[in-house]
Amino acid sequence: MNNIKAIIFDAYGTLFDVNSAAEKCKDKIGDKWEGFANYWRTTQLEYTWLRSLMNRHKDFWQITEDSLDKSMKAFEIDISMKNELLDLYKILSTFSEVPEVLKKLKDKNYKLGILSNGTPALLNDLVKSNNLENIFDNIFSIEEVGIYKPDSKVYDMPIKKYKIQKDEVAFLSANTWDVSGGGNYGYNSIWVNRNDNIFDNLDYKPTEEVKNLKQLLDII
Repeated sequence: MNNIKAIIFDAYGTLFDVNSAAEKCKDKIGDKWEGFANYWRTTQLEYTWLRSLMNRHKDFWQITEDSLDKSMKAFEIDISMKNELLDLYKILSTFSEVPEVLKKLKDKNYKLGILSNGTPALLNDLVKSNNLENIFDNIFSIEEVGIYKPDSKVYDMPIKKYKIQKDEVAFLSANTWDVSGGGNYGYNSIWVNRNDNIFDNLDYKPTEEVKNLKQLLDII
């Protein structure tokens, strides 16, 4: 890890808590809010992969809405809550340690970037709503290449932008399939395992595993 020049972060589930939209509505949704939130996220990811395989691209916001429609039906949540949930998704909260860690990394003069399935507008809104505007050198959206992670065209973007080698990137994600995607591409992939999950069998083992981003400061 001594030759790292760029630290690239996945956004959803890594920097920003994808369950925070549903959590803010838990008084209305009730005890099923967490199951609903997880179902929404799983459906959202499945739609990105299926649309990539079918060559039927929709942007991440459209997929987020489509997957919400299905999830609300599956959990019998009143359709009147749809707009509220979508509005909250635009301002997801960061995990608690994220702002402090990013500011410390910024002081170390690495290139810092986000590499995400999200649209540029969604990602910029998230960064602004969490007061992180001056942290990132670049925000890379899959919309630049028109296909979702884990396609290699996505992981190519920071390499081409910074003109560096693949092994000069530390890539962090909470999603095991994304860690494997970046790692098989050639990144030093670090798994942010906040919930003691089990890593997938996808021909890659993470370079490092951390419980939260604070531990990254001991590695980099």
